[in-house]
Formats: sequence, structure tokens, C-alpha cells
Amino acid sequence: MMKRVLVLLLFLPILAFAEVRPLGDDPAVEARLKVLSTELRCLVCQNQTLADSSAPLAEDLRKEIRELIAKGMTDQEVIDYLVVRYGDFVRYRPPLKSQTILLWAGPAILLMAGLGGLWRALRKRNAMLPDQDDHETEEEA
Repeated sequence: MMKRVLVLLLFLPILAFAEVRPLGDDPAVEARLKVLSTELRCLVCQNQTLADSSAPLAEDLRKEIRELIAKGMTDQEVIDYLVVRYGDFVRYRPPLKSQTILLWAGPAILLMAGLGGLWRALRKRNAMLPDQDDHETEEEA
């Protein structure tokens, strides 16, 4: 066991100085990747685009998109491929259809529920407070 650890420690400096290949060799591919990654959602962060995310899964998806572009797929074909694989949620702006209606209506539903809860709480609180008219008549007497 100790020998394995020593061998690993000896090889770590070699791995650190290994030649790093640049992520994008072709500027055209990188430009298309940049446009596509602003239209797609990071599946880990969920509130960030692929372009904004530094999550490992986002890196993997960007690498996969590079490979798909290198294979000659159009931007729409790449998006369609990712939608088939991950669902409409991978789009930063998913289309409005029956499967995504909750994504579009969810914030409005939550807002209405919150306002309804606030209204109910305020009514309940006001009902519990003593009536000020009764309080003023008691002071006058």
C-alpha cells in the first residue's frame, strides 16, 4: 500500500506539467458554442446558462456541444439532440406547450398563493384585534 502511495506521489508532478490542449481549436466552433451555451440551461445550477456556469456537468455539456458542432450538426440539430436527451428543461427559454406549462405558470401561481396567504393572515390578524371604536367608547365612559 505504501509503495502505491509513493509511486502516485512521484507521478503527480509529471501530471501537473503535462501539456494542456486548448479547449477550442476552431474559433468558428467556439463562436457557435458561445451562442448555443447562452440558450441552454445548466442542469446543475438551473438558474444559469451553460455559458455562465462553472459546474463540471456544464463543462461536459460544452464539450459535448463542441463535438456535435465538429460533426457538422446545425445549431437547431444540437438543441434538438439535447432536448431529446434532457427534456425541454435544458432550454433556458422552454417553449410553451402542455409539458412545460408549469414552468411558465408556476411563478404566477406561487405569487397568487403567496398574496392569498398574506391576505388571509391579515384578515385573521385584524379579526383578532379589538375593535377600536369599542375601545374609544370605553375610554369616554
